[in-house]
Amino acid sequence: ADPDNVCIYGGSYGGYACLAGLAFTPDMYKCGVDIVGPSNVKTLLDSIPAYWGPLRNQMLLKIGDVDSDEAFNKKISPLYHIDKIKAPLLIGQGANDPRVKQAEADQIAFSMHKKGIPVEYVLYPDEGHGFARPDNRIDFNGRVELFLEEHLGGRAETFERPESSTAVFPLQTEE
Repeated sequence: ADPDNVCIYGGSYGGYACLAGLAFTPDMYKCGVDIVGPSNVKTLLDSIPAYWGPLRNQMLLKIGDVDSDEAFNKKISPLYHIDKIKAPLLIGQGANDPRVKQAEADQIAFSMHKKGIPVEYVLYPDEGHGFARPDNRIDFNGRVELFLEEHLGGRAETFERPESSTAVFPLQTEE
């Protein structure tokens, strides 16, 4: 691989890895694609329902105590390091995600947009943790292909939004 032409791409924990890669090693990547990735570890854990308590406790043991150590949370959460991000980011999120809530995508997308850091944000109102509906999957994959063509070079097929895709663009409503 060309070390000057690398994209970091992932979903869920891989989405966190994408955001962390862009924030903590900003010179390594030319662009990033985040699908349902948490941007703030504490708000992610705070959104876990009470009946998942044992899972939350296990996560705290593995990650560290972001509940009582605010400095640690800020150290490991990409949201607090957006000023370091240099590469363009494409975010895909399901509005009904029970694991990584829409707020995780909203907070990093709107913060980056406000600071003029290149970010595209695609939200699917009828999706959850990933994209189950075929037209939404085709839609997002087409958008990724165009994004990669723009930022890495190469080529992409002509994109035509699938008729039943539900993609909305929250950042475009801000302008």
